[in-house]
Amino acid sequence: MPPPSDIVKVAIEWPGANAQLIEMDQKRPLSSIIREVCDGWSLSGSEQFALRYADGPQLYITEQSRGDIKNGTILRLAISPARAARQLLERIQSHGIDARLEALKELAKLSADPTFAAEFINMEGIGTLARLVESGTHFGEMLAFTLTAFLELMDHGIVSWDLISLSFIKQIAGYVNQPMVDVSILQRSLAILESMVLNSHSLYHRVAQEITVGQLIGHLQVSNQEIQTYAIALINALFLKAPEDRRQVGALNVCLYPQEMASSLAQKHLRSIILNHVIRGNRPIKAEMAHQLYVLQVLTFNLLEERMMTKMDPNDQAQRDIIFELRRIAFDGENDPTGTEKRKAMYTKDYKMLGFTNHVNPAMDFTQTPPGMLALDNMLYLAKVHQDTYIRIVLENSSREDKHECPFGRCAIELTRMLCEILQVGELRKNLFFCVEFFCVCIQLLNKTWKEMRATAEDFNKVMQVVREQITRALAMKPSSIDQLKTKLRGLNYSEILRLRQSERMSQDDFQSPPIIELRERIQPEILELIKQQRLNRLCEGSCFRKLGNRRRQEKFWFCRLSLNHKVLHYGDLDESPQGEVPFELLSDKIPVSDIKSVVTGKDCPHMKEKSALKQNKEVLELAFSVLYDPDETLNFVAPNKYEYCIWTDGLCALLGREMGSDLTRSDLDTLISMEMKLRLLDLENITIPEAPPPVPKEPSSYNFTYNYS
Repeated sequence: MPPPSDIVKVAIEWPGANAQLIEMDQKRPLSSIIREVCDGWSLSGSEQFALRYADGPQLYITEQSRGDIKNGTILRLAISPARAARQLLERIQSHGIDARLEALKELAKLSADPTFAAEFINMEGIGTLARLVESGTHFGEMLAFTLTAFLELMDHGIVSWDLISLSFIKQIAGYVNQPMVDVSILQRSLAILESMVLNSHSLYHRVAQEITVGQLIGHLQVSNQEIQTYAIALINALFLKAPEDRRQVGALNVCLYPQEMASSLAQKHLRSIILNHVIRGNRPIKAEMAHQLYVLQVLTFNLLEERMMTKMDPNDQAQRDIIFELRRIAFDGENDPTGTEKRKAMYTKDYKMLGFTNHVNPAMDFTQTPPGMLALDNMLYLAKVHQDTYIRIVLENSSREDKHECPFGRCAIELTRMLCEILQVGELRKNLFFCVEFFCVCIQLLNKTWKEMRATAEDFNKVMQVVREQITRALAMKPSSIDQLKTKLRGLNYSEILRLRQSERMSQDDFQSPPIIELRERIQPEILELIKQQRLNRLCEGSCFRKLGNRRRQEKFWFCRLSLNHKVLHYGDLDESPQGEVPFELLSDKIPVSDIKSVVTGKDCPHMKEKSALKQNKEVLELAFSVLYDPDETLNFVAPNKYEYCIWTDGLCALLGREMGSDLTRSDLDTLISMEMKLRLLDLENITIPEAPPPVPKEPSSYNFTYNYS
């Protein structure tokens, strides 16, 4: 009779004593059980004791968590959480360095327990730890254990982060800003700052004033992946908690707001650091690092989506000045004194040469979303950072008079929209940062492809389709950097795209054109008959099977094969697995094929229906089949593998005149049909007609067969 569900059998340990084996009644109060355990070891003051797990995190057991105790669990009698918290607090405040270090080490371990944490915090333990940090007198191990305990206690959410003082924040930020600091201290300091930012709006501003982008970038260049992970996590936290109304504010040296963060993240320097020191490092990326990189990508993509869905305001002078700047860089040079003082009517010709659709008011080109203002951002970046490339593209096309000019403005806007679709900006599922450097590479590709195609304005959509294909094919090769992407794109010029298209079209036509479909339907019956004959030939060769005993133990072997005239199944026991074919003379039993009633598989087999068959694993069930024959007898099989299973079930079905249906049959059928089709197509291509060729048809044929006439 099973024990009651409320009774749990456990072992309880106490240092220097034999363990007690008790049956814990979960209906009894926990204090009563502890009193009984203390009495067993003659310990007084049971209220000063508690039970903890002996293994793992060694958490305290409470009335709320006692239901998790399982049979066979090993517990440990320990001093109560309140008593432990009081003792540790006293030792931390002592003057002995060694005693304080040991106390902090134990505190760092116990702080993960919510029961202990609540007791320690009620005794003003958080304030004590904060004062130790603020004093600046602790270093090395002692400071690392202090910060660990502080972070563990705060993570329980018992007290608010808003209670943290400014001096504490400055001290923690100082550890992050120091060029040389212990790794364990740096890890915990970064983690504490991240928690401050995520859990308190007011602390976000204070932390943002103390931590700079440059200092966090520096921590990405170390070899310790844990430090890199915490640094990226802090960047993400600052990004997440930035106030909406300050997104346009900031300087590049301070991580204050998302817009400045976006500006920083767009810099090639930071991107190169992430690629070279994190993604391409000589060590695998751990799960937490992968998660933080994904979050960083999501946040940057969110900013791109915001710009992508923002329309340009034609009446906003600041936005119009960006267009003026594009015109000035392309045509006036850096030192032109006239600048934006020219009248609007004088700019019309320049805007036309820049390739805008609306020559009078190009701001109207950016009112459609997507790509909205994101296209203008990309164009300005190209003009400022890659000025020579920008001027070359614009002047090269604006000076042409053969109607083959590539309109820079229109192309840049359409390219930005295309990249947003390819990289799924807003869906955030890609592994490549969308950056303006990516746009700069693609706009040069577009200009190059335009010239290779000798396109005109009427061919704009065709060019964009080719460019889309070039980009998607290059991204499918999974380049790990912008430089690798450039290399992939150089190999995908217009001629290569045409070659790939033709190759894929020919491959597709081989299986989808009407003549091929008709040929497939014609040869399928004979191929299927060929498979049936192969199965029957294999049954004539025979196969060896393991014999299952009454206890489902594999004891002996037996062999079964079909007679050469396909009329009798011969089988018999063997002492060991045979090497090669077994003669009919050694097989003592036989079944006439005419007596076979049916073939069943899987759970329908008699030897799989018995009570003990419930213990059979899924693999055995999938390999089982039985032959049912007169009078009410069965021959039970368990095939050695899936291939033999398909051979025998298909062969037996073919023997009984039934349709074969295994996966192996369908696979064989598709393979043989494909091979046969290719052979017959080769025969068609080599047809020899001795006399004159047939007359040319009135209309071009839609089929792609090629005939060689001699």
